Parts: sequence; C-alpha cells; structure tokens
Amino acid sequence: MPKSKRSQRVALTQTAKKTREHKTNYVDMVRSAVDANNRVYLFSYENMRSNHFKDVRLHFRGGSKNSSSDGMNDDDNDSGAEGRIFLGKNKLLQIAMGRTPEDEYSDNLHRLSKVLTGSVGILCTNQNAKDVEEYFSKLAVEDYARAGAISPKSVLLTKEQIETHPVSMVEQFRKLGLPVEVKNGRVAFIGGRTEWEVCKEGKELSVEQCKILVHMGVKLAVFRIGLVCRWEKEEGSVEEL
Repeated sequence: MPKSKRSQRVALTQTAKKTREHKTNYVDMVRSAVDANNRVYLFSYENMRSNHFKDVRLHFRGGSKNSSSDGMNDDDNDSGAEGRIFLGKNKLLQIAMGRTPEDEYSDNLHRLSKVLTGSVGILCTNQNAKDVEEYFSKLAVEDYARAGAISPKSVLLTKEQIETHPVSMVEQFRKLGLPVEVKNGRVAFIGGRTEWEVCKEGKELSVEQCKILVHMGVKLAVFRIGLVCRWEKEEGSVEEL
C-alpha cells in the first residue's frame, strides 16, 4: 500500500525565509508611517494577548472589528490608516529609524532605536498626545496566566468553589492534581478539607495549575502596554514617559 503523503514531515529548514525585498519593503513601510504621522511612541508590553492587542490596533487605525487579522502582525495592508503599529522586528525598526545621527531617517529618531530592545514596539499616530497617553494609562485587561509565568499571589480554592462543578469533572480534576472525590452527589475535597492551595506567590506556574485556574475562573495575568518615550516630528524632540 503506498504511503500517504499527508504523513510526510517537512523540515523547517525547507520553509521560505524572508527575502531581502520583503525586509526592504518593511523598512519603507515604517518610514512611510513616520512621514504620515506627527509623533512616534515606543512602547513595551506585559502578558501579550493577541485578542486584546487587536483592540489596541483597531483603536488607533479606526478599522473594522470584522478584520481577519490575528492582531499580532504589523499593519501591512492599512496604508491609509490614522495610526500604525509595528512590533516583533526590532532590528528592521532600528534600520528604518536609523541607529546613529548620521543615518537616522529624521531628526533624533536614532534615540528611539537605542532603547528599541526586548518586548517593545512603536506606534505612529496623529492623535493628540494627551489622548494617547491617557488611553494607555487606563489600559489593563485581566486574563488567564500561562504556564511558566510567575504567580503574583497565592490562590486558595474553597470547598464552595469546588462544589459548583459537575461530578463528571472529578476525574479530570484528579489528573490535574486536585484531591477531590464525589461526596453526597457533589464534588468535594478528599478528607473533609475545606480548602486547597493551587499556587504560591512568586512561584512558577505549571500547565496543570494554569488549567485549574481557568476552570475556577481565576485570572492572574494583566495585559498592559507602557509608553517608554515619545518622538515629535515638528520639534524633532524625544521625551521619556
């Protein structure tokens, strides 16, 4: 019987790499956004979530919420947008803005490049600076923590929280490490205990702990974006925020 082609594996080394043309286009796209907008913000982020970040993109570009983008990619096809956000390609962003006073694209843009490292991105916008900074100061969206994150607090489950779940979940809870049983037709802790500690503050969260927290509706992560500095085109000034 011939072997199915569906079962064949393709080595990642065979996948197409970004071409020089693609990189050049990206640099041009960033520079076009700088030309079209009055200010550029450098921002950092915590607990990135694509669904929440998509809302940020929509806020600044005035796009439709029916967009098929996953929110994490750059606004490659939105050249007429009010604002543009770029992230995930730090080296290309540095090239686009310039790393030194000699090769910077516009006055003092190289100062943004110097701090463009790690989990950061840039926002090019014409929106009023006060409105932009107020928007990000209020941006904080709770979400479920992911495995590997450090727990910001200790979490205790009570017997009342456990009792709200159907008895059909007992086996699933046991596989996650919860000491539970069925008692009087309800889910209960083994041994009559009234509470159980899921995680400790300052400790790394495991996959099992994160799944338990999701089942219990406990959100420990907060999606935030913090503004690092602002570049103004008219004055060519850079201000730390």
